[in-house]
Amino acid sequence: MMISFGGVIGTGLFLSTGYTVNQTGPVGTILAYGVGAVIVYLVMLCLGELSVAMPFTGAFHVYATRFLGPATGFVTAVLYWLTWTVALGSEFTGAAMIMKGWFPTTPTWMWAALFIALVLALNVTSVRVFAEAETFLSSVKVAAILIFIVMGALAIVGVIPYEGYSSAPGLHNLTADGLFPRGLGAVFTTMLAVNFAFSGTELIGITAGETAEPGRTIPRAIRATLARLILFFIGSITVMSCLIPWRSAGVEQSPFVTVFDAMGVPYAGTIMNVVILTAILSA
Repeated sequence: MMISFGGVIGTGLFLSTGYTVNQTGPVGTILAYGVGAVIVYLVMLCLGELSVAMPFTGAFHVYATRFLGPATGFVTAVLYWLTWTVALGSEFTGAAMIMKGWFPTTPTWMWAALFIALVLALNVTSVRVFAEAETFLSSVKVAAILIFIVMGALAIVGVIPYEGYSSAPGLHNLTADGLFPRGLGAVFTTMLAVNFAFSGTELIGITAGETAEPGRTIPRAIRATLARLILFFIGSITVMSCLIPWRSAGVEQSPFVTVFDAMGVPYAGTIMNVVILTAILSA
């Protein structure tokens, strides 16, 4: 379950959600992530059935080879490899940029190379070392998300003071300019970003070949992971949409940092950069 969290919760939640809210509006973004969650749930049910019946390392490209043909399996495997290759390049660059912010005189490539070596070492040592490292890194960002949701909810009802508001912000920002200020079509144009944010859940199926009791653990992990991901994503987006006017949301700064700063949390930017760094390495 933590391996799946590690693959899903990364820059898609901590950085891209602000852009999605800006492009779609609060209600539209919540709807888009709701639709994305349903799609992920349906896919994971299918992958879960196959993983339990045939717990092979490699998961879906092995199933594609067996049931559709070797050419389909080969193309599926290559495309999946390319997907993670591109994602890793952007993630390592993001991690290096965070480190360069703390150590401005150091070259970006040095940090990228260091993190590449670290992740490679975790992968080649053993499955257990990789899983334990992933559990630790995932726990950091899960804790940050839960703190964000709880503190944000308290700010929405006025228990915690929030900069720019003399009283409780409430739910005003959710529908300030109508349900779909940029039109219903904007919901569908952001589905690519939503699907990117949810990518990584399929890692549960890939771990089936490394699991002692896949028939018991895989279904439990799928149900628990999807329920928690829906809570994390839709809960976080609802909180940030209530506290940040949708026109002000963007990608210049993580919406998590914006909210914590407005609450007066000291060193919010530094703390969230640490969390985002662990999220990137985990992803």
